[in-house]
Amino acid sequence: MRPILKIMKTSTSTLLYRLLPAFLLAASLIAQEKQEKKEGPIQDNSFLVEEAYNQEVGVVQHISTFTRFQESKDWVYTFTQEWPVFSQTHQLSFTLPWQRLGASLGGKQAFGDIALNYRYQLLGDGDAKVAISPRLSVLLPTGDEKIGYGRGATGIQVMLPLSLVLTESLVAHSNLGATRTPNAKNTDGDKATTQDLAFGQSFIWLVNTRFNVMLEYVHTRSQMVVGKDQTQVQTATYLSPGIRWAYNFPSGLQIVPGIAVPFGVGASRGEKAIFLYLSFEHPFLKGK
Repeated sequence: MRPILKIMKTSTSTLLYRLLPAFLLAASLIAQEKQEKKEGPIQDNSFLVEEAYNQEVGVVQHISTFTRFQESKDWVYTFTQEWPVFSQTHQLSFTLPWQRLGASLGGKQAFGDIALNYRYQLLGDGDAKVAISPRLSVLLPTGDEKIGYGRGATGIQVMLPLSLVLTESLVAHSNLGATRTPNAKNTDGDKATTQDLAFGQSFIWLVNTRFNVMLEYVHTRSQMVVGKDQTQVQTATYLSPGIRWAYNFPSGLQIVPGIAVPFGVGASRGEKAIFLYLSFEHPFLKGK
């Protein structure tokens, strides 16, 4: 799960001004609809919600995300690499987080907990109207829990992504997941078992094959260790409007940049962030 942190209260006009270059670039892509061959729609990972499409055979994807919280000056960078295993049915991936928490108090940059992931294409694929791809992840305690950069113990996470084509130009993605971390630690070294729940929903408007408008919703219910065998529940709810666009090359390389502006609702109201996305997807086998 991505960390939920406090961010600055930036005015809507300022955010729109910062997003203007991206919108202008995306508009230029819309104007370039005339292409030599028919292309399929962008099927990258959503920003905060997983899409249920495993990697095609012979194609690898490299994904970078960067989230910045201006009030606290905290930021989180993640790098994910996804590989098909013999077929599209099986996929292995890993996620490396590099972050700076407590930046306003002089916090340092360091790794968080690394995730090793396996996904099974249970139903459908990128051409199907319905796709389901359950994921099982092992969260390794590579972060330093003494400064709040990790859980201090190995965790197990399960996620159920469901993708549904609603119309020719509208796709929905739903996520339901849980994480259990036995003997998680806090900064004082106290231990307790934590159980986290997460729900996500996104709607992707396929403006054309190379430009998408996105709206995502995520709700998390997390347990934090506050004492020996004691936990405290924290909830967070975010809406995240965003856009992404694609550059396709004859070699098979596809580059997908994206930008979003997550903001808190309900109990999380007043929190905002800037989210940047960049994906490189290309064949690694001959003929693909």
